[in-house]
Amino acid sequence: MNHTNFFALMGTKGGPAIRPGSSMPTSNFLSLNDNRIVIDCGLGVTRGLVDQNVNLNSLSHIFITHLHSDHYLELGPLIHTAWTAGLKTTVEVYGPSGIQHYWDTFNASMQADIQLRIEDEGRPDLHSLLNIHVLDEGMVMSTDNLVVDAMRVQHPPLVDCFALSFKSNDTHVVVSGDTAPLNSLADWAQGCDLFVHEAMLEAALPALFERIGNVDDRLMEHWLRSHTFAHDVGKLATRAGVKILALTHLVPADDPDFGQSHWETAVRKHWEGELYVGHDGLVIPLPN
Repeated sequence: MNHTNFFALMGTKGGPAIRPGSSMPTSNFLSLNDNRIVIDCGLGVTRGLVDQNVNLNSLSHIFITHLHSDHYLELGPLIHTAWTAGLKTTVEVYGPSGIQHYWDTFNASMQADIQLRIEDEGRPDLHSLLNIHVLDEGMVMSTDNLVVDAMRVQHPPLVDCFALSFKSNDTHVVVSGDTAPLNSLADWAQGCDLFVHEAMLEAALPALFERIGNVDDRLMEHWLRSHTFAHDVGKLATRAGVKILALTHLVPADDPDFGQSHWETAVRKHWEGELYVGHDGLVIPLPN
């Protein structure tokens, strides 16, 4: 059977807010051999999957890198919508401690609708369709054609924030999650086919800070200690010797004064290889 292998950046905006004309928060889809994997469920993930021609009733594996809302806000609505679209098999969800509480309280908040659809439409019990695994460092899962590993990264004040490695017999994809620059992550991703890394544009941060309007200096401090500048991503990709580099979780993603050329200029100071600057719906082909 022939498979199409690709990585889709469905939501590429860093942070939870959306504004007219902006991209959507973080969500990704990996198609690797017969594996169909959702990575993070920020606002817009359901629409993003449909736009990639994914049948929602075929969901099987979801990974949540950390518990910031722009990475898991739409997990419950995604599963609920998939359920209304015919989902009847269990979805394996891997995420930090706290995901179970989120899922339980989502079900409680939607109890009236869920119970009505079970009784009136004959649907299976929604709550039983998720099998939740607490994510930690090391091997996460292993099958005949896929090994998933996790590495804890630095995204304070959160402790449970993870990069993820997806490796088949022929293809290796590493997703950074949200993190400060880490040489250890570059070493962990050594030689991978695709390195998907978050990025900030240093020159654009002051204007973004002023535009947000309802924060104080703590937000800037968070950006600087918890995220990675685009030029540093270039350094990490070079250190790792990766084949393809893709930028996502862009901060900022919606400033008209800073476009793709600015991101490329920042990264090209340190990276000469194949580069994708993320935008919603971008599909990156992978080796078959």
